[in-house]
Amino acid sequence: MQKINEILSFIKDQYKTDDFIPLHVPRFRGNEKKYLNETIDSTVVSSVGAYVDQFESMMENIVEVEKAVAVVNGTSSLQVALRLAGVKAGDEVITQALTFIATANAIAYNHAEPIFLDVDLDTMGLSPKAVSEFLEEFGELREDGTYNKNTGKKIAACMPMHTFGFPVHLDEMITVCDNWGIPVVEDAAESLGSYYKGKHTGSIGLIGGFSFNGNKTVTCGGGGAIVTNVLELGKHAKYLTTTAKRPHPYEFFHDELGYNFRMPNLNAALACAQLEMLPKFLEEKRNLAQEYAEFFKSINIKFREELPDTKVNYWLMCLELGDKEERDNFLKLTNENSVMTRPIWTLMFRLPMYEHCHRDQQKNAIFLEERIVNIPSSVR
Repeated sequence: MQKINEILSFIKDQYKTDDFIPLHVPRFRGNEKKYLNETIDSTVVSSVGAYVDQFESMMENIVEVEKAVAVVNGTSSLQVALRLAGVKAGDEVITQALTFIATANAIAYNHAEPIFLDVDLDTMGLSPKAVSEFLEEFGELREDGTYNKNTGKKIAACMPMHTFGFPVHLDEMITVCDNWGIPVVEDAAESLGSYYKGKHTGSIGLIGGFSFNGNKTVTCGGGGAIVTNVLELGKHAKYLTTTAKRPHPYEFFHDELGYNFRMPNLNAALACAQLEMLPKFLEEKRNLAQEYAEFFKSINIKFREELPDTKVNYWLMCLELGDKEERDNFLKLTNENSVMTRPIWTLMFRLPMYEHCHRDQQKNAIFLEERIVNIPSSVR
């Protein structure tokens, strides 16, 4: 209890309050109201507008990609990204069970099925070694791709998720997947501002998806983005997410199944103002992470820090506790004392709609599920 009191006192001191401290809240300190008012005055508040175009241009510059496409949320960005990568009904997609539900749902929305493989302890993201071992045991390379020898289904994509903004070992992952002809789709929803070997997450695989939900580093309430360096894929993403309507001054003709996943101009205005603040927010979060790291080292609790060759956005900051009992006690006492903390997600294969899916032993994922907690991570 004494250690918990020290932790509570330290966190409250960081945020300079004795009131309730949430896990992660947005900060609106820039041009948000100005851009929103301009958009309202223009009456162009729906799914086209100057701020949608500006948002896409800003994302292309930040992530350093050929094309970024604004969409309504992060889940839709992943759903469409998988389709663009070639995932079809009846296919399988390799991913991790230690993830937010959107990762698995995006696969299911394509009428495909996830294969849940283990994560690495150091990244908390999909393990290239686990992927390689699975493919060596179950993969069958044919002329048109890799198939699962057990199910007979095509393994159409691999989708690692950068957990809490910590990049997976992407070089190794892409090498493994290239050997088997499997495209890598990055779930970069949580990792805006994170880098792997000098490259922004989301820009390294074939295609990536980001989220701008209300609890992300920058937000527009909802919102997402599809990013790619393959220009034709990016153009097709824009076409599909804007209902696949052929350009025409007044006629409506749609020549393939598209989606009404358009980001409203009103949300894009908010997103542009937030993206302007991204460097400042990242700097402040890294300062907080450094202070956390020094404090938790002094009381012998493991604070998760970035690995060499990576730069982490520290979206949600993590502690690794000794075991499940210690984790549960920590969660109970902090939340009872007005400091919001939470466990990592329930592993996907424990959920009723995914319990039948193919998976490996999940040794590392289970270890982390029992020990990882998030602590308040908002920009101060």
